[in-house]
Amino acid sequence: MDYKKLIIRGISYSQTQSGAYALLLEHEETSVKLPVVIGNFEAQSISLGLEKDINPPRPLTHDLFAQFVKNTGYNLESVIIYQIKDGVFFSNINFKNPLSEDELILDARTSDAVAMAVRFDAPIFTTSEVLNEAGILLELDENPKTETENADQSVSDVNDLSDVSLEELNLLLSDAVKEEDYDTALRLQEEIKRRNKKIE
Repeated sequence: MDYKKLIIRGISYSQTQSGAYALLLEHEETSVKLPVVIGNFEAQSISLGLEKDINPPRPLTHDLFAQFVKNTGYNLESVIIYQIKDGVFFSNINFKNPLSEDELILDARTSDAVAMAVRFDAPIFTTSEVLNEAGILLELDENPKTETENADQSVSDVNDLSDVSLEELNLLLSDAVKEEDYDTALRLQEEIKRRNKKIE
């Protein structure tokens, strides 16, 4: 299968879900962004895993599991986000023993899989289907008049999308991504895709 490599672009506080964070993954070749809603603990664990110079006084759960994997002689080869269903991402963690060539695939929450990947400097992949379903492409509009034309419509005012035109939805989507409100951006993109399917 032709997997698409993702890089971690950052973690931001979720605008719509209290106590949740948005992990932002990006496909380098197309700049399509994949926002994944994660919990506070997982956000902290991923952040600490990215900061190689910071070591907590006691090992976190992901540190403990990473040490266990290393002690068994396995390496974490890759993480694959292979499916999204009802807004939930499904991932596999792929392990390999370099001596015996034995392979092991574990099903995992995407947040846990990414937290493990950063500890092994392992690549993160996804499929074209997942990118098409949940990816967000921010197209920068260099025309400044769009902001003034759309001043009366804000990102936070998108509860009822039925009266919003397709053009306005696209503008709101750009604003949501700029403001790092990826929950709203994903909802807007789903509405845009739904309308485009009706047009086709």
